[in-house]
Amino acid sequence: MEINCIILAGGKSVRLGRDKLVEKIGTTSLLAQVVSSVQPLSKKILIVTANERTFAEYANRPDIAVVSDIIPGQGSLGGLYTGLTCSDLRYNLVLAADMPFLNVPLLRYMIEVSDGFDCTLPRIGSQYEPLHAIYSKECLDAINILFSQQQKMIKGLLNYVKVRVIGRDEVDRFDPGHLSFYNINTADDLQKAREIAEGNCPSC
Repeated sequence: MEINCIILAGGKSVRLGRDKLVEKIGTTSLLAQVVSSVQPLSKKILIVTANERTFAEYANRPDIAVVSDIIPGQGSLGGLYTGLTCSDLRYNLVLAADMPFLNVPLLRYMIEVSDGFDCTLPRIGSQYEPLHAIYSKECLDAINILFSQQQKMIKGLLNYVKVRVIGRDEVDRFDPGHLSFYNINTADDLQKAREIAEGNCPSC
């Protein structure tokens, strides 16, 4: 199934205190790692930003578009709305820009089982992963309902659309350590990610 990838890159990096997307794990920035991981899976990559950032390194890439939030101030739900509106395909893989350990076989599996659903996302215990998910453009109507209710949480969509949950047993077949969902918010998160990448995190 042909898909686009929407990378949500509009966070303010408040807890880290500096722009986390340019921070490097090994020799590659966080954003570049996500782009590299999803490139083989995607017809086109849409990088959604909240602050009209250009990401000049991708300016001349025909397979990548950088777009600003259509409705500012709506958080990740607004980013999802922007990405789905700008996408020319029905199904879209949606990821946060700060996930350095994406598991491509898991993403491929999610794509394979998403046909016929509006949202396909992992759930570990009671924890959903809405920024590691596949959404159809049919979600746009539901997002407008959430906007009218002044909601900003993507998880609110699950009450309005047809959902395929990827259970823990399915995730474990590809990523038993669940590193796919590891994201960077703090300096400690960043340091731990570097240790994981270097193989120096025995407890991970």
